[in-house]
Amino acid sequence: MNEKKKNLIIRSITGVLFVAVMVSGFLNVHAMVLLFALITGLTMWEYTGLINEYVEGVSVNRFISTVAGIYLFLAVAGWVNGIVNGFMVLTPYLLTLLYLLISELYLKADNAIANWAYTMFGQVYIALSFSLINILGALGGNGTKIMVVPLCLFVFLWVNDSGAYLSGSAFGKHKLFPRVSPGKTWEGSIGGGLLVIIAACVTAWVINGHNLTAEYLLMWAGLGIVVVFFGTWGDLVESLFKRTLGIKDSGNILPGHGGMLDRFDSSLLAIPAAVIYLYTLQMGCF
Repeated sequence: MNEKKKNLIIRSITGVLFVAVMVSGFLNVHAMVLLFALITGLTMWEYTGLINEYVEGVSVNRFISTVAGIYLFLAVAGWVNGIVNGFMVLTPYLLTLLYLLISELYLKADNAIANWAYTMFGQVYIALSFSLINILGALGGNGTKIMVVPLCLFVFLWVNDSGAYLSGSAFGKHKLFPRVSPGKTWEGSIGGGLLVIIAACVTAWVINGHNLTAEYLLMWAGLGIVVVFFGTWGDLVESLFKRTLGIKDSGNILPGHGGMLDRFDSSLLAIPAAVIYLYTLQMGCF
């Protein structure tokens, strides 16, 4: 068996297992919270490790940053699901951020401002983004316990990636953003976007069935479009991050698929964008 075929098999097995775990995590709220608390922790750990290794003169507190990110996710989950009440649940998180800031005064680092910046960027870019998936999960599932909206968001991202790859391979000629990601093309992005819109319309029909209205259909199509745009930007942001560090993959935790940031880059912008979109439309129930 040649190396190329072996890598394809490894990549395929990892991909199938990844999708199976992700879909299983959306079957109920408890599974989703546990899964994404783990994902948040692993992604924060990966991110802080990359910063410490590849950014010269910068050192972030890897352990505390990771624990803080996990706590933020769980705090938002507890608040959204009615387990804890009030803003006080965030007090330990805010105190931790203050500690990370104040501690730089005593560590005598050469570039304390950069340490602060990279620390806070990780909390906003990763921990806060993943935390907002709890809000998407709180949106109704048409009488089911399945986390419909978060599940659909990731399905749309996967459809977009697959559609963009196939369309780009077949018709791609015009580069989308060559400075950051030379492999992406306008043709691929358009093809992926069209497939997502179709998937969103099918989703609306499956959920609402005979009661499907034009307004409801447009809302789902709009969500698909939001996911396409911000998912693509999320991919490009992570590509820019890796280019800045001079690395090809963010890690190797997923054989054949790279690291956590490589797998969840699109979702890190798509999740907050979806929350803003749905609440802007006052789409509080499905």
